Amino acid sequence: MKPKNLALFDFDGTITTKDSLVEFIKYAIGTKKYYLGLLKLSPMLLAYSLKLIPNYKAKEQLIAYFFQGWESQKFQAIAKKYALEEIDTITRPQAIEQIRSHQEKGDKVVIVSASMECWIKAWATQYGIELIATRLEYQDNKLTGKFATKNCYGIEKVKRIKETLRIKEYQTITAYGDSSGDKEMLAFSHNSFYKPFRA
Repeated sequence: MKPKNLALFDFDGTITTKDSLVEFIKYAIGTKKYYLGLLKLSPMLLAYSLKLIPNYKAKEQLIAYFFQGWESQKFQAIAKKYALEEIDTITRPQAIEQIRSHQEKGDKVVIVSASMECWIKAWATQYGIELIATRLEYQDNKLTGKFATKNCYGIEKVKRIKETLRIKEYQTITAYGDSSGDKEMLAFSHNSFYKPFRA
């Protein structure tokens, strides 16, 4: 029997207490190298804070700086290890409780995230959650530092949801988000909750 209801969850800030991109970089290369990198990237980060460059471009430059040229197997192994060992330490108990509540009712639960698929997927799979996220590009088994998909943010979230899921099959769509990058997904849903798991 197919689920009648769909529950869409943003990931960073909604399910988690911290930004998984930042935490993954620290995990993969070490905190010291991360902050030294931020110093070198400060002109780009300033431009982003002033809205002179878009979200996706800033994120691509950040990932390229730290990981461009990394061998794909090594990178993916670290990403999976991070997903299975670290993500549970930054999740919000109320969010996990709400996910389980939807699952117990037989609802389909999907994470829709601008973060990278590679460091969320293993965590989501073990919870029985489907994932729509940004994917990284590889060439010759190495990271290029670019995205293989559009950044799953803003209106792109709704586009990916429509491309991936058969929306007409669901009677009710409920969405949970915490930032401006979620507003289109929240507006698209029948029931929407903004920052619902903050104490």
